Amino acid sequence: MLNILRKFFAFSGEVNKKKFEASIVLGIVEAFCQALRIPAIYLIVRGMVEGKLTGRTVWMAFGILVAGVLLQITVSGKGKMLQTEAGYTTCANKRIEIASHLKYLPMGYFNNNSLGYITSVTTNTMESLADVATRVVMMTLQGVLEAVLITIFLYFFDWRIGVVATVGILLFFLANRITQKRSAAMSPRKLKADTGVVEQVLEFIQGIAEAKSYNMTVESNRKLEDAIDEASKVCTDMELGFVPILAIQTWLIKMTGVAMCALSLKFCFDGSMTVPECIVMMIASFIVFAALESAGNYSALLRTVDMSVDKANGILATEEMDIEGKDIVPTHCDITMRKVDFAYDKRKIVDNVSLQIPEKTSAAFVGPSGGGKTTICHLIARFWDVEKGEVLLDGLDVREYSMDSLMENYSFVFQNVYLFHDTIANNIRFGQPDAPMEKVIEAAKKACCDEFIRALPDGYDTIIGEGGESLSGGEKQRISIARAIMKDAPIIILDEATANVDPENEKELMEAIRSLTQEKTVLMIAHRLKTVRHADQIFVIDKGQIVQQGKHEELMQQEGIYRSFVSERKQAVSWKLAGQK
Repeated sequence: MLNILRKFFAFSGEVNKKKFEASIVLGIVEAFCQALRIPAIYLIVRGMVEGKLTGRTVWMAFGILVAGVLLQITVSGKGKMLQTEAGYTTCANKRIEIASHLKYLPMGYFNNNSLGYITSVTTNTMESLADVATRVVMMTLQGVLEAVLITIFLYFFDWRIGVVATVGILLFFLANRITQKRSAAMSPRKLKADTGVVEQVLEFIQGIAEAKSYNMTVESNRKLEDAIDEASKVCTDMELGFVPILAIQTWLIKMTGVAMCALSLKFCFDGSMTVPECIVMMIASFIVFAALESAGNYSALLRTVDMSVDKANGILATEEMDIEGKDIVPTHCDITMRKVDFAYDKRKIVDNVSLQIPEKTSAAFVGPSGGGKTTICHLIARFWDVEKGEVLLDGLDVREYSMDSLMENYSFVFQNVYLFHDTIANNIRFGQPDAPMEKVIEAAKKACCDEFIRALPDGYDTIIGEGGESLSGGEKQRISIARAIMKDAPIIILDEATANVDPENEKELMEAIRSLTQEKTVLMIAHRLKTVRHADQIFVIDKGQIVQQGKHEELMQQEGIYRSFVSERKQAVSWKLAGQK
């Protein structure tokens, strides 16, 4: 239990840890106020039994009780406020910390870890810690503190009863240890079930169109229902699994109270304890373990708190790329790769690649799917670090740049554009949130999207759905290009930017791309001939290697993948249905 508490306080951070520590101190004061009931009761009982109950005695006992209650109310409110602030602030800060940490993880991390898992940690896990963990931790700690302090008071009245109460607390910790072991065995299953629900919900929502088109909605529903049923079963099993242990734990506490009553009566009858002390000890037997019993019920959830902290720490412990370089502004944007190797896990994707792309020239990467085209461009932009060799920008290894200063030099237009659930204007100014509307409109005009934006119900203030679902593929691409134009980076990476665009939008999209790439260093990954044939350099990538290199005309003179690529595309363009002219 103590290890879990220490881990949670360390997880909360220095500022919030101090708030928790302050609330613990106030908790001790609150427990002391609770313990003041015993001497107050003793004064009244002794006065009644001995026939010496005076007004002075009554007022003294009443004063002790009132002072204790008033102080308890004050410190309890302040302590709970500190706990609440620390709990919610901890989880808010950890969400921000995880988000900041994810920005600098290699992209390979996201291949190995599902979106559902990351979402589960940042939503369910953090929400659970904010809502439950603080209460569980502090209620458990408060219960133990109250029981210990009241037991210490008992030693001042009769050390024998104090020893019995101490034995009861030790038995509680023994039973609690068994509870923690049971919880440790079941918590991974619960966390796995929670993650499974999030994964299936995301999969169901994201894949609903495909599921409908293949008439698989029933199967899709079944997978989601199975995940929900499993989560429900796990929660039920946990509750039922804890019932016997918590019952034993409660029974031990109750039996300790019974033992305190029985021994108090025995000591009273044999003359070693006064009647007032006997009565107070019997009353104390009902008080001493009340908070401890509540703490025992809450402590069953401590292991879940422990596992939640471990999950969050697991993401934060994932090694970041070394981003602590220098803030460098390159004079030129020449790009060089020298004998670069890179692998996903153990599968080599890039094999001894060397290339040079002069500033303000265009380079196209073509070749079979899975050959390594996209990976090479991602290595140039340092989405991953190379395993061997080096990638240079303006003659400096990209690892010498700080990540933020390096990213200032790149703009990306991806095949699958992601737009945020916000206004079109804010999506365009995403990289410059304070940019004036004039610049937004100027970028939109260059990207050939001003006309269709103004036709929307609220123009630039139109809220688009998450991911840009309310726009066509071509419209999303042009807004993405407008966003890149706003950034005005010297290097543009186009990753299959026209792959999913219909012919009606392609002309406007190509005009937008021309506006974006003027006087820039351009890297393009494409399968369409018209997007690569005018490139200054064409790199043909196959099995992670550059197998051909040159201009379109040069490569057409050579036997190889490129000429076959062009011939196949020409055949595909000229292909007609039988009977067509």
